[in-house]
Amino acid sequence: MNKKGLLIVISGPSGAGKGTICKSLLESQEFWVSVSATTRSPRNGEVEGKNYYFMTRDQFLDKIAQDDFLEHAEVYGNLYGTPKSKVIEMLNSGKNVILEIDIQGALVVKDNYPDGVFIFILPPSMEELRNRIINRGSETPESLMTRFKSAYKEINYVSKYSYAVVNDTVEVAVNKIKSIVVAEQCRVDRMKENFTYSKEGLIHEQFYD
Repeated sequence: MNKKGLLIVISGPSGAGKGTICKSLLESQEFWVSVSATTRSPRNGEVEGKNYYFMTRDQFLDKIAQDDFLEHAEVYGNLYGTPKSKVIEMLNSGKNVILEIDIQGALVVKDNYPDGVFIFILPPSMEELRNRIINRGSETPESLMTRFKSAYKEINYVSKYSYAVVNDTVEVAVNKIKSIVVAEQCRVDRMKENFTYSKEGLIHEQFYD
């Protein structure tokens, strides 16, 4: 059986721990995390092609014109986008593809790919969220206030997602996401291509490789 992978979209407010969760999921061979493109400057320790594809604004706009992104959005004055071709290639190969993207981008993907699995990561509290952003050490007082105000607004979008996972402990959050993936793989509407019908009724075909 040529089983197609799931497109798993993970979003949440800045500081919720999305990156740490995706890094942990990547340790499992069944997942592949898409690398986004961005026009923002690299942070300390970030590697080209691993954390992001870093581009100039002109380079990014050229990619948009060539329809090379599954989605793209402007966040805090910087452009972010998901390269399309590699995502489609990995899904068709049977890999579960994780998109760690902002809420704007996630909603675009939901319109274009409603069969995806949309998971919203929540912080255990707003106080903890603020502490996590501060501990990054990469924010000015002004940008910290901007991100924190945005987080309050972004949390309201949780109702647009299929699932919400509180990231209190990374290990527990990761296990919940893995359980969500298993449940989604067992949905009858995702398995319907493995059923055929005859005059006698339903024929159960092979479900596993």
